[in-house]
Amino acid sequence: MTQILFTPITLGKLQLANRTVMAPMTRCRAIGNTPNELMAKYYRQRAGAGLILTEGTAPCANGLGYARQPGLYTDAQIQGWKGVTDNVHAAGGKIFVQLMHTGRVSHPANMPAGSKILAPSAVAAPGEMWTDSSGMQPLPVPAVMNEDDIKQAIAEFVTGAKNAIAAGFDGIELHGANGYLIDQFLNTASNKRTDQWGGSVENRIRFAVEVAKAAAAVIGADRIGMRISPYSVAQGHVADAEMDAMYERLVSELSSIGLAYIHVADHSSMGAPEVSPTLKAKIRAIFKGKYILSGGYDAVHANADLDANRGDLVAFGRPFISNPDLVQKLQNGTALTAPNFSTFYTPGEKGYTDY
Repeated sequence: MTQILFTPITLGKLQLANRTVMAPMTRCRAIGNTPNELMAKYYRQRAGAGLILTEGTAPCANGLGYARQPGLYTDAQIQGWKGVTDNVHAAGGKIFVQLMHTGRVSHPANMPAGSKILAPSAVAAPGEMWTDSSGMQPLPVPAVMNEDDIKQAIAEFVTGAKNAIAAGFDGIELHGANGYLIDQFLNTASNKRTDQWGGSVENRIRFAVEVAKAAAAVIGADRIGMRISPYSVAQGHVADAEMDAMYERLVSELSSIGLAYIHVADHSSMGAPEVSPTLKAKIRAIFKGKYILSGGYDAVHANADLDANRGDLVAFGRPFISNPDLVQKLQNGTALTAPNFSTFYTPGEKGYTDY
């Protein structure tokens, strides 16, 4: 079998050195929600990936959810990210920022004064969230987004896209997965609306499509990808009878906009429901751009799926945390270092830049 994982590939107008993608992973090191030198070091260490996708980054203050989550809506944040992109590019890497509006998955203690927790409907996500000021706190009931709020959120994604280019990123990934705002419009557990933004498949995909269209108009569709997570149960989401039809329709719309890639998150390796192989094959057939596979891959499985043309690139998550030189290790068959789970979200260099 060929080692296709380590061969170059074109993504939009970019030439990537290999087909490995560093998956977006929340790491909570952005003190004051602003990227810093420690983060620049972390991403530079992993520049051997064909493409780095950053941790979920808020396009606006309302989009912040987690403690120490970075944003991309102030001059200081743009400058902080410029330090990251300069470092990655100096090391020969390519990097997209993942724009993530957390919607209802947030807590006031993790947000600046004057911001609001907004969502399609007034339904709280289940569970609790860590806050640095008060420890674990239940997730509150969000305010329902009105037409102006929805227009503003779309505009904030556009600003995030423009700021990404100003910060030196090669492109953006729109986070439409794992129960955050774009996904909250897609899923019937979080979207109970009866207007043009909810109910039918066409209405539920509208927000995702409008965000993608608006961002493409300002930075070009060839610099944009979207991550989706069919059948995910993250943040209390549920599958419904129209799920396959909805994702087929969404992917068809994103393909016609000309997005560079679709990134399908399958967390079945961590115990989540499997994304059906039938749906994956349909998405693969419908979408004309590149397809990023993800979910518990090793080099053998990755090469086999690429060889079988199930996708074009493969995302690796946790292995990149504890193996900055992951691509080299995969290529050489070197044993991987196991990650320290207790330091995934803690501030500082321990379990971050010291592997």
